[in-house]
Amino acid sequence: MNKLAGFAASALLALGLATGATAQTWDMPTPYSDAVFHTQNINQFAADVKEATGGALQITVHSAGSLFKHGDIKNAVRSRQVPIGEFFLSRLANEDAAFGLDSLPFLAASYDEAERLWAAQKPIITELLARQNLMPLFAVPWPAQGLYTKKEIRTVDDLAGLKFRAYNAALETFATLVGASPTQVEAPDIPQAFATGQVEAMITSPSTGVSSKAWDFLTHYSPINAWVPKNIVVVNKKAFDALDPEIRQAVLDAAARAEARGWEMSRAEADAKTAILAENGITVVVPSPELLDGLKQIGARMLEDTLASASDEARAIVEAYRGN
Repeated sequence: MNKLAGFAASALLALGLATGATAQTWDMPTPYSDAVFHTQNINQFAADVKEATGGALQITVHSAGSLFKHGDIKNAVRSRQVPIGEFFLSRLANEDAAFGLDSLPFLAASYDEAERLWAAQKPIITELLARQNLMPLFAVPWPAQGLYTKKEIRTVDDLAGLKFRAYNAALETFATLVGASPTQVEAPDIPQAFATGQVEAMITSPSTGVSSKAWDFLTHYSPINAWVPKNIVVVNKKAFDALDPEIRQAVLDAAARAEARGWEMSRAEADAKTAILAENGITVVVPSPELLDGLKQIGARMLEDTLASASDEARAIVEAYRGN
């Protein structure tokens, strides 16, 4: 009887939300395909919001850059062309280094370190986004980034001269420092970029390696665990504040579940997708100590250079992270 009463109360609450406010639909652009775990997590978030609000708020997910290209999503949310969207957090590093710290090599190179870094980042990222009338809802990491090549890489010198795929400013800098030639390529365009010779090596997650079928154009994968970057979901603050209080809370509750679920999905993804790479003929190479030492030296240099010109906010994040 208690369970039945609880179910009835939940149903009445959902009905009240749906009838007490005008039902509305939010379009949500995301940059990655439906097969990517980030998008799957967001689809579940949308379903949770719909269920919790009794359909008073429905989020329509437009995946794979089908509504807005990746680089345009943040500004589309800011300008209220759409109320909500997802993007790769470190794409904003040119605005403030605080946004790009999770993409600096070897600053945070494990899930535990990434969690501590996000705990230090989140309050400051929230303040910075608020200046643009944006509010973060949740952030979910990719698996740690590994190195994909057409041969085994034993030292940093082996990367010199390679045409290197980049997806943000930090990776462009990294490629330049190892003597490679960086080219910006979005995830959906990776196969074509390799097929046409535009790029011949990349650093990315096992997830992207599998979704792009890296075995069609590469032979080696080295899990260097260079950094653990995040996607972030943001909402336009005015659009969020216009919701009824009960619906706002339902969105926040669903976002909290999506963040916790997404981190667990990412952990499971790392091992599963690395295994798929191997099953499809990719040689998984344990990185040599010489390679890791060289890469960590580059990471230390990048952090030093970043902090030398960084905002007070970015430096405060690093101090808080190192103090934990």
